[in-house]
Amino acid sequence: MNDVITPREAGFAMSAEWAPHDGCWMIWPERPDNWRLGAKPAQKAFVAVASAIARFEPVTMLVSHAQYENARASLPPAVRVVEMSSNDAWARDIACTFLLGPDGKLGGVDWPFKSWGGLYFPWDKDDAIAGKMLGLERATAFRAPLVIEGGALHVDGEGTVLCVEQCVLNENRNPNITRQDMERMLKDYLGVSHVIWIAEGVPHDETDGHVDNLVCFVKPGVVLLSWCDDPADAHYAVSRAAEAALQGARDAKGRALVIEKIPMPTPMFYTQDEADGVDATASGMNRRAGERLAASYVNFYIANGAIIAPAFGVETDEAARAVLARLFPEREIVMIPAREILLGGGNIHCITQQQPATR
Repeated sequence: MNDVITPREAGFAMSAEWAPHDGCWMIWPERPDNWRLGAKPAQKAFVAVASAIARFEPVTMLVSHAQYENARASLPPAVRVVEMSSNDAWARDIACTFLLGPDGKLGGVDWPFKSWGGLYFPWDKDDAIAGKMLGLERATAFRAPLVIEGGALHVDGEGTVLCVEQCVLNENRNPNITRQDMERMLKDYLGVSHVIWIAEGVPHDETDGHVDNLVCFVKPGVVLLSWCDDPADAHYAVSRAAEAALQGARDAKGRALVIEKIPMPTPMFYTQDEADGVDATASGMNRRAGERLAASYVNFYIANGAIIAPAFGVETDEAARAVLARLFPEREIVMIPAREILLGGGNIHCITQQQPATR
């Protein structure tokens, strides 16, 4: 573990997600107080995502001892299965953020993890995942000084990071945090030089507004924003406030941002059967029938040669596909039924973590 110098001082930086990958990391779901029906439906959805990504790049699935046999039998042979303890399955937030250093050397940030401000207990195994991953890859490890989750940041690979104040400056992560302190850490540990701030994230999001549910870079100078045209929807005002913030921003290269828009999915809610399927006697999150789901098409994974995006079986799916096909003409658009992932509190970007190519 490197406790002396920061990644930036050592010449490391986070690559854009569209840069070539050596692979993708995921974590097998099994937590009965988050995933309904003993996580069986969620496991099928994770298999579908892993299988889709494995067509384009190597996939590693981290699995508990208790679920190893089940996962190995369920996943394609091409997916590497590694036994590793965890508390839940959100690889974007609990895995390391990989970095590239001098001569393409692999490194990574081990972010302190606090379960989105104590959303569920315990989280000690999740907090250990990043360091274990970096050890497996023999990568240079940097333990960060402040709590943040991987879904709370998006970089353009050219010095800019997007963040949401509601989440990143929330005192449930880092009490008494200042914007200056967080900006300093982001610059030091991601190798960026400029932070673009947005005030609020997608409503109904239990992560306190992760940026990866609201807006992402699709290439340098171009962002994709989840958009709502219904004035009665809480996301209507949020999407317009985000648009205004992005219009007033410049990236690290001094460019004004081109803002592309993708529709917010047709509103979806927990059904009674879905809420009843979660083990409410355990120590996790409480699901209630009628609760709004924080769905977003921005929550996709960029694989080598493909976009792996969520589909929800609603009328906005095809419009979302068309936007992604226009913005990524060189990549195959693969949409995976993802409601079961959404029921757990996130989506495809949330359950994946890319490892950049070192060659």
